Amino acid sequence: MSQATKRKHVVKEVLGDFVTPTENQQIVKVTGSRGNNLHEAVTAQGVTFLVSMPPKFRKNLWIKRGDYVIVDPIEEGEKVKAEISFILYKDHIQNLQKQQLWPEGFTEEPLEPEKPKKGQEKREDTEDKDEEDFSDSEDDESDLFVNTNRNNYQYIESEEEDSDEEEEDGKEKRTENGS
Repeated sequence: MSQATKRKHVVKEVLGDFVTPTENQQIVKVTGSRGNNLHEAVTAQGVTFLVSMPPKFRKNLWIKRGDYVIVDPIEEGEKVKAEISFILYKDHIQNLQKQQLWPEGFTEEPLEPEKPKKGQEKREDTEDKDEEDFSDSEDDESDLFVNTNRNNYQYIESEEEDSDEEEEDGKEKRTENGS
């Protein structure tokens, strides 16, 4: 089986299926990566241990800090106590919460922002519209990405007449900001 076909089947399996943990499996939260396909995880009770990523997920799926996974325990492991069997995404978590299979220790973190009530929603919408009318959001460019690897040029319109440019009144001059 080619690498692309394998990746297709693994991704389809993870994204398509809704899995419930068995008696010996448990849901854990990934708290960090330790390298060499090992991840540190914490249970709902607060127990921290290492979990390994099986070869079928390697280079096909990635997990990051804060993701939830279903793990199978490894009895003979001293440091690595479990192996990842399934990666949970947002829709999987919502399905487990509906079935009331989600651990109590992880329910403190809301997955979706709470929806405002109908009366509050209307008032907030009108306030937002009023604020948008008075804001200078078009002129504010502070949130734009600045590439520090390039020279920054600032264009300034000059009202003075230079001796060389007497016939070109108001010509733009280019100045370089040093970096």
